[in-house]
Amino acid sequence: MRPARLLLAAAALGGVSALPLAAPLVAQEQPAAKPVYPPIRTTPVRVGAFLLALRSDTGTLARLSPAADPAFDFVPGGREAERQGDGYNHVGDLNLRLRTGGGTWRDFASARTRRPIRSLPLSPGVFAAADITASMGDGLPLRVERRWVDAAGVPVLRFRLVNTSSAPVEIGGLGMPMVFDNIIQDRTLETAHAEASFVDPYIGRDAGYLQVTRLNGKGPALLVLPDGKTPLENYAPLKNPREPLAIFTDKSQRSQVSEGFYDWTVASKGFVEQEWRKAGEQWNPATSFTLAPGEARTIGVRLVQAPSIRGIQSALVAQGRPVALGVPGYVVPSDLDASLFLKYGQPVAKVDVAPAGALTVTAAGVVNGWRRYAVRGTGWGRARLTLTYADGTTQTIQYFVTKPLEQVMADLGRFTTTRQWYDDPKDPFGRSPAILSYDREAGKILTQEPRVWIAGMSDEGGAGGWIAAIMKQLDNPDPAEVERLETLVDKTIFGTLQVAKGEHIGAVKKSLFYYDPEGLPSYYDADSNWKSWTSWSKKDAGDLGRSFNYPHVALGYWTLYRLARNHPGLVTHHDWRWYLDHARLTIVAMMRDAPYYTQFGQMEGEVFVDILADLKREGITDGAAQIEALMKSRADHWHSLPYPFGSEMAWDSTGQPEVYSWLRYFGHGKQAAQTVEVILGYDPLIPHWGYNGNARRYWDFLYGGKYPRIERQIHHYGSTNNALPLFEAFRADPGDLHLLRVAYGGLMGGITNIDRDGFGSAAFHSWPDRMEWDPYTGDYGSGYFAHAYGAATYLVKDPSFGWLGYGGNVRVAPDAVTIAPKDGARSRLFVAPAGLWITLEAGKIASARYAPATGAVTLALDPRSAMTPQARIRLEKTTAGRPYRVDGGTSERGATTVPLEGGTVTVRLLPA
Repeated sequence: MRPARLLLAAAALGGVSALPLAAPLVAQEQPAAKPVYPPIRTTPVRVGAFLLALRSDTGTLARLSPAADPAFDFVPGGREAERQGDGYNHVGDLNLRLRTGGGTWRDFASARTRRPIRSLPLSPGVFAAADITASMGDGLPLRVERRWVDAAGVPVLRFRLVNTSSAPVEIGGLGMPMVFDNIIQDRTLETAHAEASFVDPYIGRDAGYLQVTRLNGKGPALLVLPDGKTPLENYAPLKNPREPLAIFTDKSQRSQVSEGFYDWTVASKGFVEQEWRKAGEQWNPATSFTLAPGEARTIGVRLVQAPSIRGIQSALVAQGRPVALGVPGYVVPSDLDASLFLKYGQPVAKVDVAPAGALTVTAAGVVNGWRRYAVRGTGWGRARLTLTYADGTTQTIQYFVTKPLEQVMADLGRFTTTRQWYDDPKDPFGRSPAILSYDREAGKILTQEPRVWIAGMSDEGGAGGWIAAIMKQLDNPDPAEVERLETLVDKTIFGTLQVAKGEHIGAVKKSLFYYDPEGLPSYYDADSNWKSWTSWSKKDAGDLGRSFNYPHVALGYWTLYRLARNHPGLVTHHDWRWYLDHARLTIVAMMRDAPYYTQFGQMEGEVFVDILADLKREGITDGAAQIEALMKSRADHWHSLPYPFGSEMAWDSTGQPEVYSWLRYFGHGKQAAQTVEVILGYDPLIPHWGYNGNARRYWDFLYGGKYPRIERQIHHYGSTNNALPLFEAFRADPGDLHLLRVAYGGLMGGITNIDRDGFGSAAFHSWPDRMEWDPYTGDYGSGYFAHAYGAATYLVKDPSFGWLGYGGNVRVAPDAVTIAPKDGARSRLFVAPAGLWITLEAGKIASARYAPATGAVTLALDPRSAMTPQARIRLEKTTAGRPYRVDGGTSERGATTVPLEGGTVTVRLLPA
């Protein structure tokens, strides 16, 4: 969710320039006045494809540029002057936690208090060497040597730790700061996309790595790889210091314009015993290592270029790294056949699963040099797969096992319409009946919260509960749940949350809940802080000018329209025309009463495209023309911008999906393609359920979480929302499998937020001191919108691996291939070799058979039910070639209606 009160400097339609944040929700220390430092001297050097510069005083990295693009810098070299003092980390610094004789852990850091370092003699290949022990702090029982090496054209950073004491030294915390330029502060969107980078970790022990990708999605990308035995055991944040000169911290302030920096953590036992002791299970078991007197160990990282984001996997293979690719990803419903493909120069010697029995992993042969394993989920929740290769290399892959997805959908629908159902006719804010936010930890509905929107049914953090409940019905309607939702619309949304008459008809308020201590003196919790800007007055809560609230209401009407049109007797309060017209009315009101923020893409805004399409199909030409003209004005504006992805934030990842949809709709193909590349810059492909398809977001715990802080969120609603344009782009170009792999990771990542009872969390806390889902529902509904909207099965013929199913189980015969969908909808199927996109507005696909020789597709549909007596099939040919037609049936609104029967019905789809 975006913050709901803004302190914007300027944001004209011509572009957004360095938008400052809304007021923070948590106290932040004011930085002390910065001292004036002399100019920084650096020593430049070229190593292979990189141009580097090392600071002459500290020997840390001050520049890392591709030789082919010397104006670009992966590290924040341009901010070196402001970051040169004590407490600022750089690549080349080191953090240590150690103890002797099982005593107290002690901390040392080269960045804490800078002291002169001592140069060491250079040996072949070494272009900088120093003893940095003095800068680590007093009392260190080790000698720390750092060397920068040119290893056959690859820059390598190495540390050699030598125990100089007379007693064994246990090292339980070892981190190398990874400081790359993710700072958006004082940059326009254009300069941020040109100059800044984001970092994503694969926390996979010996196979681990970091990928540093440019915001514009262009190559080259940077890979940070282990050198020697340097496992990426954890990826720990360098928090802002709460006390002067604290270790394992960095003084660059975290905020919406800077995610901050992290340690490549080689050993973490000392943290698990202290700061992380109350956290959930870490990604990898915490370890330490002991150096005997005189013993040494060398650790380090290699800096490698990948030509492009899509070329990262090939670059890893070329570097001889263990590479893993999961299909359809690393979120595995227990009824789905998954595959894992491995590429490494050594065979697998051992396979371990934790917890035991959570997965079955079975060798399934070799395909084009990749070892294939069949993977099945047999438990529920997180599962760690540990592979030990014959050379002792250890690789971990993080999986998440869910129930069959149709059961997950049922759980969510039940939880939102019962546990989150609020019915109090005496509610002073008019919220009855409602589906309100929920605190899973406390086991209660949130009827009040100082961030008033969370209890106010609007904004993402307050609308999330009822958005999820209503979107669940799109493909899995339940009559009792639909009845409740229609009641919610009639009694609380239209006329209370949404203006029902007059000049502002259709406009949407920011929140139903508000802070009014004079009018309601005994209502508010005295232990909560009501002094922040977030505790809106009644007037502020009733403001109509926030466009981001309007798609929530529009999608509710649109879903009920679809149900009324395709499931006879299911929707009873109004006919389909009423719901479709109110969806149109909401869009018109957004452009009339909340025009300012419509210059930006709206989360869930893709539904506007469907509303327009349905107006056209229904022959409501005036309404369609009205919406199309309003949306064209926005698309024309985006077409004029180099990076049309602004928001109320300085940088955001929520507007891109709607921007892409309208650019495609109005024929701006070049800008739509650029949007996809930008998404790939912050949406990674990584063998880890948490990071795979995890579209970057790190500030929304402030606005929708129970535990607010700047922290990389795992599968916030951006994951599923950003999957949508990647899916659409893949359907237009089925040869680009990278798009499908990232998109499916994001689509399925959003399912991990739903627990075994159906509660949907805002996101998972990725920092190792928490490692659990946030207890608030928050803005999860926006994420579930995109999952329900985009749930589908994809049948592809991978050039390396053959026939694969993303979301379905595949069986191959000599003359055909069959796929049985296991996604949560079973109403959408893409047959990639045919470029055929099949959508069922009513009915369910039990299986589909594709015959490559003829191109024919045969659907087996579920039997009829009382609310689904017929199937309604829509076909779209997304690539060149002959269109398809349904063999039989009746044409209706651009689709084909086919009667269902008491048993399975077979429908043939034939090239025309």
